[in-house]
Amino acid sequence: MSEAVRAGEAAALDAADGLAAKRAEFDLDDAVVYLDGNSLGAPPRGVAGRLADVVGREWGRLGIRSWEESGWWTAPERVGDRLGRLVGAAPGQVVAGDSTSVNVFKAVVAAIRMTRGAGEGGGEGEAPLRDEVLVDAATFPTDGYIASSAARMTGCRIRAVDAADMAREAGPRTAVALVNHVDYRTGRLHDLPGTTAALRAAGARTVWDLCHSAGALPVRLDADGADFAVGCTYKYLNGGPGAPAFLYVRRALQDRFDSPLPGWNSHADPFAMDPAYAPAGGAVRGRVGTPEILSLLALDAALDVWDGVDLAAVRAKSLALTDFFLRCVEAYVPQGGVESVTPRAHGERGSQVSLRYGPGAGEVMAELIRRGVVGDFRRPDVLRFGFTPLYTRFADAERAARVLGEVVAEARR
Repeated sequence: MSEAVRAGEAAALDAADGLAAKRAEFDLDDAVVYLDGNSLGAPPRGVAGRLADVVGREWGRLGIRSWEESGWWTAPERVGDRLGRLVGAAPGQVVAGDSTSVNVFKAVVAAIRMTRGAGEGGGEGEAPLRDEVLVDAATFPTDGYIASSAARMTGCRIRAVDAADMAREAGPRTAVALVNHVDYRTGRLHDLPGTTAALRAAGARTVWDLCHSAGALPVRLDADGADFAVGCTYKYLNGGPGAPAFLYVRRALQDRFDSPLPGWNSHADPFAMDPAYAPAGGAVRGRVGTPEILSLLALDAALDVWDGVDLAAVRAKSLALTDFFLRCVEAYVPQGGVESVTPRAHGERGSQVSLRYGPGAGEVMAELIRRGVVGDFRRPDVLRFGFTPLYTRFADAERAARVLGEVVAEARR
């Protein structure tokens, strides 16, 4: 099949794309193929104006009155509910704020404390004590660092296992498992409902890291019985660099959520300035300190692009894009030039394609970027390409594969 035929196929797919109009809501350079939304999403056009209003009017004119008059005080829960819709959580279970790392710490420690309570093994004379934390062996490093620290602080031992093995590895001593929904390096999608059910049957809790799935595919936290979940908002949710993360605590567990970071913002009566801590109810209990208002309201504006979007359509386009890209890579890249480490099966794939190149992968990605195709490189030899269905076109996928083929061919000479 010729290059012209593949370009024609891309044009036909773009013409039939029900999400194509969404691209106009982002500030993008059409001369560049941006396939790094799995690291930092593109800016929605509405964010700049919203931030200008926040700085100029809400902060500049209203000042401290904006905590009440502009709704700053309730923004973590309001934005949390908007995020909740995108991860399958009913209102009142998601709070926006802090970083993913901080939220991982809250969730893991709270889960350990919870499983040591009465009726869940290891508490009040029951044996054995639940003193094991399972962590995804391929996890993003920070999750592992945080889980290890939480284990040391609570007298637990940490054990790294493959995400696919979590269900059968959980035992009577397991307190909690920290699992990535989508592997950041390979793009493999893991079994959230099955793993959650198996951990619960073993008497343990689960904390899901949704950083590479929220906004890329449908997530059903409530329907699948998830206990806790965390995620960032600067990738597929386009909240901007350093945008606040989020924390999900299932409603049935909220009264037992004992946060290891009991800040004044999560107090039942924060302005009483009571030296004794009394936790608030609901999602507010997940707060710590003063909300990061500028970045929180930038995220709020960024989420406008999701209004009316069907996540099933997002998933369908994501799979179609990654399928098409893989076909183009096979056609354009010299045989043996790259190897996909991302699963072909739709049920096991997130919204990225990772290709193993071998020595020199960093230089290949640098050359791609010089030629206007932006992905990223993960040591030692992986080229990552993230596909954001709200703004990535099939023409982008075709061009990226074609330029990759040129760069690989040139490197062989």
